[in-house]
Amino acid sequence: MRELPADPSTDNRRRQVIGACYSRVWPKQFEKPALVAYAHEVASMLDLSAEFCTSNPFVEAFVGNSLLSGMEPYATCYGGHQFGTWAGQLGDGRAINLGEVVNLRGERWSLQLKGAGPTPYARTADGLAVLRSSIREFLCSEAMHHLGVPTTRALSVIATGELVERDMFYDGNPKAEPGAVVCRVAPSFTRFGNFQIFTARGEVDVLRQLADYTIKTDYPHLLGRLGSGNDKETYLRWFAEICRRTAEMVAHWQRVGFVHGVMNTDNMSILGLTIDYGPYGWLEDYDPDWTPNTTDAVGRRYRFGNQPQVALWNLVQLANAIYPLIEDASALEEILQQCQNNYECFWQSMLAKKLGFVRYLPETDNELCTELDSILRMVETDMTVFYRNLAQLDVGSDSESTTSEDLTKPVIDAYYSPEKLTDDQRRRISNWLCQYIMRLRQEGRTNDTRRQQMNAVNPKYVLRNYLAQLAIDEAEQGDYALLRETLDVLRRPYDDQPDKCRFAQKRPDWARQRAGCSMLSCSS
Repeated sequence: MRELPADPSTDNRRRQVIGACYSRVWPKQFEKPALVAYAHEVASMLDLSAEFCTSNPFVEAFVGNSLLSGMEPYATCYGGHQFGTWAGQLGDGRAINLGEVVNLRGERWSLQLKGAGPTPYARTADGLAVLRSSIREFLCSEAMHHLGVPTTRALSVIATGELVERDMFYDGNPKAEPGAVVCRVAPSFTRFGNFQIFTARGEVDVLRQLADYTIKTDYPHLLGRLGSGNDKETYLRWFAEICRRTAEMVAHWQRVGFVHGVMNTDNMSILGLTIDYGPYGWLEDYDPDWTPNTTDAVGRRYRFGNQPQVALWNLVQLANAIYPLIEDASALEEILQQCQNNYECFWQSMLAKKLGFVRYLPETDNELCTELDSILRMVETDMTVFYRNLAQLDVGSDSESTTSEDLTKPVIDAYYSPEKLTDDQRRRISNWLCQYIMRLRQEGRTNDTRRQQMNAVNPKYVLRNYLAQLAIDEAEQGDYALLRETLDVLRRPYDDQPDKCRFAQKRPDWARQRAGCSMLSCSS
């Protein structure tokens, strides 16, 4: 707010905001807010005590009713491509930034309320959020962090005590739902779209101001020793690092089976963080063509298997946006090509860890992994359970004399209908397992060493949609116990937690078609 151009108008009406990076705006006031849950790790990161986080002043501040000292609320201006089409100005339509804090460790954190009321960027919406979407974002932000995936965080969910009307399926049947505000936390919420809007409008001076500020604040290691103005080479190094971080983030998504659902350019973080948790989901039946987003059900642009390609497409749009600062298309194209190479390296490294290899050997592992991909698609197979159970194989056993039934026993629980496996399918699975065991034996590692590596990257617990929905169902009745228990389980996704095994179960039959448990809309 001190360094970038502000919207001169303080009129909180929907409009086009020209030549400004942000607009000052005040959150809506709610009469009866109540704490639903908070993440103690994030509170600690912000130097907030447990006593304060359960107090009324905390609730009032993080629902937006009152401002703590130094808070100056604002909403940012950005544009973006939505489902591949330029959408013009978008902006923080219901996200209100409270400001930034620097904690006792010198870390910089931005605090942002989602669902705290309309802003000039709200278009035709009300700027509010419902409890179900707020819980989903809160839980998933923290689940992804503990999985080791780059992500924004979440401090709290606070019920507003008011009802919000939403048409969950866009079918003309809206209903009133309990409202809530979630407080999101990140070093920065800057998106690709923040740069796109100024280039689209020809506002290159503002584009340069925003880029220079972002580099100084979020990428200070790229500045020259004297911290002087940025040149072409600095901008190129900056873009290369954004590409690398984005590629690594998506490789982590693929590792844990996460599908974002809405990879629009306005939902892409300039820091390579997972941002904006809407209709996300985890692969339960391994289907690379699956997307959790009902809006994308026909085109499936944002399906699981297409996420690496979409990320690259989005980076191309960012390259177009910052081109006026660089004016060297070939240099940008070279970085984008390297980004593709980086992703392959990241993914192969993660595959090696998932499969218990010391390193990925393309000459043998390409064929092995291609066949694994085919086997996982062959019948309905739970990706999370399969990889987790694969670690239980005994590499020291004589796989050649082992029966097909004994060989597949460690992974059989990953199949939703194992009794329906044909003899040919069982034979193909057994053949792959034999090849896999032979590959493992080449490295001579012990079962314990391999299992330790595999269990450190293949989670036992992920935020399956049906688990989130169960917590939402109870929370909507005023009972937050399951929500808090779910969060506690997700804090240790790689540990066995024997007393929490029900959270690791495959999707039950009742959840196949139930609202919120399979596909979801963007309605929140």
